[in-house]
Amino acid sequence: MSSALTMRVFREGLRAVDPIGVPVPVKDVVEFSDGSGPPRVVAYVERELPPGGIPAYLAARGSGARSFVLWADKHRRERVATLVTLSATGGVATFQVLGAHGELIGTLVREKALRGRGLRTRWTVTQAGGPEAVGFKGRIVWWWMWWLLLPLQVLVIVLAVFDGIPGNEGVGGRGPRRIVWRAGGRVPLEFRSSGDKLHVHAPGSDWRLGAALVVLLRAFGPNAWDKKK
Repeated sequence: MSSALTMRVFREGLRAVDPIGVPVPVKDVVEFSDGSGPPRVVAYVERELPPGGIPAYLAARGSGARSFVLWADKHRRERVATLVTLSATGGVATFQVLGAHGELIGTLVREKALRGRGLRTRWTVTQAGGPEAVGFKGRIVWWWMWWLLLPLQVLVIVLAVFDGIPGNEGVGGRGPRRIVWRAGGRVPLEFRSSGDKLHVHAPGSDWRLGAALVVLLRAFGPNAWDKKK
């Protein structure tokens, strides 16, 4: 039976404390659904800031680095998993997902389009002790159509800016975002841009790795959840 993981982002910002210094409950969440009932929250998501705080985090993310915590509850009482960056250079970033006690859950590698090994962004997912699953962002045919329509999209954006349309950063089509991972002739994972859902098809998959993956996917692109100041 397949399951699905979705990240829900709280749009009012990423404050660590309120005006009187009390930690604010974590708002962003990961929901899990297996079709047996309504989606349920399985983790609360928060950036893990380096010693330099938010400015240091934002500077590091420019190279592809990311770091965040999956909490068991909104008050940060217990960690479910942590994502850390092992390396991020030349358009290739390698991440590890660690369990509550520091044990390795899996490894995620992002190779940026034209900087790694192909024309499309390549994502490699490896659960500890399991095979590599490789997926590419978007289908070639949709990328060709997107590039052909790019001049029209630019014109729409320019007109929106001059017309003063609020929220015009969302005007114009985004590039293809669907990713289908394959391993040994099977499809263990699939990210669908409609609803931003990660579908987990392989039995025995660690949901914590899937949760970290869907959060990491949402940390790239123009509407990345982790880039707010």
